[in-house]
Amino acid sequence: MKYAITADIHANLPALTAVMQDIEQQGCDRIVCAGDVVGYGSQPKECVKVVREKFFACVRGNHDEYVGSDAYLGRFNETAAQAVRRTREQLGDDDRRWLSDLPLVLELDGFTLVHGSLEAPQRWEYVLDNYAAASSLSHQTTPLCFLGHTHVPIAFIRDTGVRGGTYSTFRVEPGKKYFVNVGSVGQPRDHNPDAAYVICDLKRQTVELRRIPFDRKVATGTASD
Repeated sequence: MKYAITADIHANLPALTAVMQDIEQQGCDRIVCAGDVVGYGSQPKECVKVVREKFFACVRGNHDEYVGSDAYLGRFNETAAQAVRRTREQLGDDDRRWLSDLPLVLELDGFTLVHGSLEAPQRWEYVLDNYAAASSLSHQTTPLCFLGHTHVPIAFIRDTGVRGGTYSTFRVEPGKKYFVNVGSVGQPRDHNPDAAYVICDLKRQTVELRRIPFDRKVATGTASD
């Protein structure tokens, strides 16, 4: 079974389309999303439609939660808040309800999916260093966990301790736990402009980071949250 693991699509349809084409070419069996289907970008309805129709599973991100509700936007910077308000107006009640009903955490075929931390997924905490990763790894019950939120692909490994770093491809080794940020489809923030997603081959026990170019002329939003 080959899973395509995406995150942080952020209503960027050109990026999502490019990634979907690569996923098909790579022969993936299932596609999942680690949250934030919407936010920032100009085509939330189209991206929600793709995810609802073609993805096997999706967890809720912070933008998904706030678009799916009428909650106060005090935690967002103004750019992000404006994007949430605009997206609320663009989506119908059914799509907003779907976003709000997404689970915070999922376990699928021996791996976990979450948007931010496993320690407190509802608080949307960033996992940026070994210390923060160790807290999530202590709550992780599967060998692999995939996340997004920071828009920066990085893998943390726990064996005798916890260490983290950038990656391209690695093999999952018995007795170790891996907490893997898959980067962002729609809004990369690691100084590489290409969309990012991961292929997890459960048979081969490998994780591969893919980078896919897309038409950036229509991509919108640069603020972080």
